[in-house]
Amino acid sequence: MEVIFLGTGTSQGVPMIACDCAVCTSTDPRNRRTRASVHVVMDGLHVQVDAAPEFRLQCLRENIRQMDFFILTHGHADHIAGMDDLRRFCDLKGATALTVYSTEEGMGRVLAIFPYTIAERPIAKGYAAFRLTPMPPKLELPQGTIQSTLLPHGGLNTLGLIFTEKSSGKKFVYYTDNKRLPVEAMELARGADVVVLDGLRPEPHPTHMNIAEACAAAAEIAAPITYLTHLTHLSNHAKLSAEMPVGVQLAYDGLRLQL
Repeated sequence: MEVIFLGTGTSQGVPMIACDCAVCTSTDPRNRRTRASVHVVMDGLHVQVDAAPEFRLQCLRENIRQMDFFILTHGHADHIAGMDDLRRFCDLKGATALTVYSTEEGMGRVLAIFPYTIAERPIAKGYAAFRLTPMPPKLELPQGTIQSTLLPHGGLNTLGLIFTEKSSGKKFVYYTDNKRLPVEAMELARGADVVVLDGLRPEPHPTHMNIAEACAAAAEIAAPITYLTHLTHLSNHAKLSAEMPVGVQLAYDGLRLQL
């Protein structure tokens, strides 16, 4: 299994507009964060999770050339705004609709923002077409399984995702944009090889886990390695990395994992 972190930033991105703080002016490339998303390759199956406003640029930077289907964790702008650029992957699939899995909330947002895409085929070459499909608790595939669980994020629930590759048995957990991890989410994450958690910033936040909360969840899950994502400009990569407990690291744009 391969995991490519296309983006690891929060809704404002880093550098942030009109900010001259030490992180926003840093020359460390790990402090330059586009909005959070990942691309997972599981036994040759390419799955894209979320499409940030920078999605096109992320794909060019990481040379993403294939997508078999798309999962939208929730309908907030920093995760959905780049979905129009999925049109290129519809072209690469032979001008057919791309299956989009999400929650009822997520599918409603896609329908509201991209009504022209809801079709079995693009209306013309070069357009996007989406086949909206509710994300099941367990998606059984020839390449393995993708399980989902709901995570509380303010007034809505986001999709937490658990990928298990058939050939290797490797397990990857992606939990972004949540304030806490319900019991079911904790149980599904146990035994994972790599876990990714929402770790917005050092200070508390009403709808996201902060660094301390994410580290506490990581300790309870006890995966060999946990990465924190959805980071703001309050997190200096080098400084904060040095303070992390054993087994917890900060993700960064362009990070690639081979499980």
